Amino acid sequence: MEHIAKERFEYIGENAREREAISRPSLTFMQDAMRRLVKNKVALVCAVVLVLMIIASVVAPMISPFDFREQHYGHTNAAMMTVCDQQDSAGYGHVHIFGTDTLGRDMFSRVWMGGRVSLTIAIVSAIIDFFLGVLYGGISGYFGGTTDIIMMRILEIINGIPYLIIVILLMMILTPGMGTIIVAYSLVGWIPMARLVRGQVVALKEQEFISAAEALGAKPSRIIIKHLLPNTLSVVIVRITLSIPSAIFSEAYLSYVGLGVPLPMCSWGSLAQAGIENFRVYPSQLMIPAICISLTMLAFNMLGDGLRDAFDPKLRR
Repeated sequence: MEHIAKERFEYIGENAREREAISRPSLTFMQDAMRRLVKNKVALVCAVVLVLMIIASVVAPMISPFDFREQHYGHTNAAMMTVCDQQDSAGYGHVHIFGTDTLGRDMFSRVWMGGRVSLTIAIVSAIIDFFLGVLYGGISGYFGGTTDIIMMRILEIINGIPYLIIVILLMMILTPGMGTIIVAYSLVGWIPMARLVRGQVVALKEQEFISAAEALGAKPSRIIIKHLLPNTLSVVIVRITLSIPSAIFSEAYLSYVGLGVPLPMCSWGSLAQAGIENFRVYPSQLMIPAICISLTMLAFNMLGDGLRDAFDPKLRR
């Protein structure tokens, strides 16, 4: 083996500047989660789809030349992209983009008005579930003991009542409509959120920062609101994105069985229920609302998966 003389080497020494330099930028937990979410292309595509669906549901019924309740008996069951040629119609010369239904009502305006109703019910229900579930689960998990046992047994009793029975009873007492569906879903929809928050709080309340807050004399309400609940925010956000498609499906199911919004209002579920009667002859009347329901639920679920991966600290790189 050839001998290598030490004169061929030069001592460089350590670079103090490089040693003290920060290898990666300092990011908060939310900033790092958003950075990872942006890198998830599937989640971004789903977020864009949801934004477009929401914008269309808000804007399309306002700019459509046809009212979603207006009936055109000369254009019943029209195919997609049919031009309205009725002289007495306010939409004379305009196009029925999605065709018309059995009563001649424009499907384009009805689909997006139904989207407005379905998304409103889902989002409002998710917000109610968030507040009720977070508050109930936070109190139960923090105090523990007898309080926790009693509150969890109450949850089990409520969860044991079939959801459909609650809806039917409310339909008999209250006026059928969006408010009744929101109340019916909110009565039981917050239970999974409460259980999730309760489990997170039970694990967090044993941490040192909670002991430090208690030693400094912080009240239980302050500890729950300022310390415990913010640390459960990541799993709560994921749960919200997953509860919205569940609410959309519940509303569609209730409308399909005739317990949804009353006429002349419409939702994706009621449109699907009306379209299935003519599916063999006019399949578009069922396919269009079914695609909207499926696409929205899929987008929320995929976005929820992306948020779950983004908020998981084990996946941090």
